[in-house]
Amino acid sequence: MTSRRARTRLAVLAALSIVLVVGAALVWAWPRDDDRSAPGPSGSPAATADGRPSIHLTPSAHWMNDPQRPVFVDGRWHLYYLYNADHPHGNGTAWYHVSSTDLVHWRDEGVAIEKYRNGLGDIWTGSVVVDEHGTAGFGAGALVALVTQQDDGVQRQSLFFSTDGGASFASYDGNPVMDNPGVDAWRDPKVIWDEQRGRWLMLLAEGDKIGFYTSPDLKEWTYRSGFERDDLGVLECPDLFEMTAEDGSRHWVLGVSANGEAHGRTTGYAYWTGSFDGEVFAPDEDDPLWLDGGADFYAGVTWSDPRDGAASMRRYALGWMNNWAYAGSLPTAGWQGGALSIVRELRLREQDRRLALTSEPIDAIGALEGAPISASGIRIVEGETAVDGIPQPAEGAFRLRMTIAQDPRDPADEVRVRVGDESAFATVGADFAQGAVFLARDADLAADAMPEQYGAVRTARAPLADGRVEFDVVVDAISIEAFAEGGIASLTGLVFLDPAARAIAVESVGGDVIVEDVSVASLSSTR
Repeated sequence: MTSRRARTRLAVLAALSIVLVVGAALVWAWPRDDDRSAPGPSGSPAATADGRPSIHLTPSAHWMNDPQRPVFVDGRWHLYYLYNADHPHGNGTAWYHVSSTDLVHWRDEGVAIEKYRNGLGDIWTGSVVVDEHGTAGFGAGALVALVTQQDDGVQRQSLFFSTDGGASFASYDGNPVMDNPGVDAWRDPKVIWDEQRGRWLMLLAEGDKIGFYTSPDLKEWTYRSGFERDDLGVLECPDLFEMTAEDGSRHWVLGVSANGEAHGRTTGYAYWTGSFDGEVFAPDEDDPLWLDGGADFYAGVTWSDPRDGAASMRRYALGWMNNWAYAGSLPTAGWQGGALSIVRELRLREQDRRLALTSEPIDAIGALEGAPISASGIRIVEGETAVDGIPQPAEGAFRLRMTIAQDPRDPADEVRVRVGDESAFATVGADFAQGAVFLARDADLAADAMPEQYGAVRTARAPLADGRVEFDVVVDAISIEAFAEGGIASLTGLVFLDPAARAIAVESVGGDVIVEDVSVASLSSTR
């Protein structure tokens, strides 16, 4: 049998078949639930003795999945995510509410939309909007949520409204506002205000199609067009927005959460740039781009800051850090469903003669950083795994920044940055010949007990100009989020390592590299 260490030596990434695997939580050498410290003010542990992330959002207990696009009300961001308080013995999700002023520190606000209360089932993914003009009849500034409810296998769209700033929502008496036309997959409404035409626009995931609908009042909806794909499985969580590129031009972006098997990927957030006339989206290219090349960035949402103005060149994003191939099998002690990613800042710019989104951690993450430990000018020869001279992290979350170049005297084919120790680690690296970065976790603590999809190496294209790669890596208790080349590539993955054995080592393959600069900074807990 090939050893875990050998399996991290990269070859061509094989195409994967994505399957749904739901099982009991794995049992392995992770701290017990009763080892947790006392809860903090938000109901989450004040420390991470149970392996809980320091800077990522998790429920205090039970199950979480899809985030819903945040809205900005009265100086705070309001985020909702799917939550099952009856996990693992009962089904159905509600909308759980958290709020923030900086998109880093989150305040627990409790359940905002209860499940199984109006006779139409539990509460699935949707979107909430601020009805500034009072078009729905609940008053100017009311928050209106359009959500999918599922009952006995039938998916319908319902309306809930809030007049207390999003703390609680009431079910509209006329629900469902959209009854199922007789199809299986009919869900995840994404609603935006079409300023140019003075009406609401909804995108609905309908199997292999995204349906476009319009409404004057958020209640009566008219079908306008469909965007169809036969290569991305069952589409989910659609997204549509207009954005200013770095050259000042304006473009529309359509995003979906999709199965990337046909494209040599796992599930993730696929997107296209293009044009939109109020009814029909026309992509610039047929093949999609992918916002993140890792295995665990799904059900992604994006949003703009209303204070930036319509011509803003930035947008925010976050996703569910999990994958349905193993979502029910994660070895977490106090909760299930993984976590939400850190918030990223998106920008739109030309890459390889095509407009694409870049993705980097938001600036506010920097406020969590302690004093960095830095080094520079470290030469690593072929076959060497260097630890000496590389700054090492303390226990807990940290941020690693590195610039690594091929040594011109004997240029390496590949460089690997190992996080962990020899017994369990994950690898972030760059393949200079292929122009790609990668994340491998087949040698972490969970890999041998997880489905094979977990151990697959994930890659993303990156230019690696002049034989050099720049990494910005955020490491937390159960995750690695790696950003390369100023956000041109990103890789997000759940990773399970020994929290007491955090170390950084660099290996050069097929030649030598020079670590031009490296810094490690601890990240203080947001709990």
